[in-house]
Amino acid sequence: MQGIRVIRIGGFFARQSYFIWRCTHISTELIINERIRDREVRVIGEDGQQLGIMPTERALQLAEDARLDLVKIVPRAQPPVCKLMDYDKHRFEQAKREKEIRKNQKTITLKEVQLSATIEENDIQVKARNAVKFLKAGDKVKVTIRFRGRQITHSEIGYKVMRDFAERISDVAVIERMPKLEGRHMIMILVPRQEKDKPAKQDKETQPQNPQA
Repeated sequence: MQGIRVIRIGGFFARQSYFIWRCTHISTELIINERIRDREVRVIGEDGQQLGIMPTERALQLAEDARLDLVKIVPRAQPPVCKLMDYDKHRFEQAKREKEIRKNQKTITLKEVQLSATIEENDIQVKARNAVKFLKAGDKVKVTIRFRGRQITHSEIGYKVMRDFAERISDVAVIERMPKLEGRHMIMILVPRQEKDKPAKQDKETQPQNPQA
């Protein structure tokens, strides 16, 4: 972009033209405009047209005339490859693409469900419904039991509670980590069951019938 500034020479004032570059670099890997120090570069037009090898000064002039930036896109080539582009637009579109990628990425979180060695039936049903909700949302579930007092001496009860819990929700869950005792805690990790992991259900009408004698 061109600008005008006033300078003083002796007792007189004069107007001097100068150019303001919109940016100096895209990232630590991409260099643009006057920061390109190579003697000559291979230039690609904004539309992808090959403009050939030319002195860097001439390439910068082309960028200036087109009100574009000269971007070094392949610095290791001989000579380096540069492209004419609108950097502001490029940066905007790149940020938009990255945002869309992040939007489409599924973030898996580890939810926790706490049981006890003496849990009642009503409570375990509530815990199971919560675990199913988490698993259907695509999250993992950490199932824990904390043993109190002398309960730790009967850890087999915790194993039984864990196995029963996993069996209740086996249609949507797979055990990723078997129940394991860590100090006074027993921990089991469940993950969502994939379609390929679901047991095949055979329709009763399609089951082979025993041939009659």
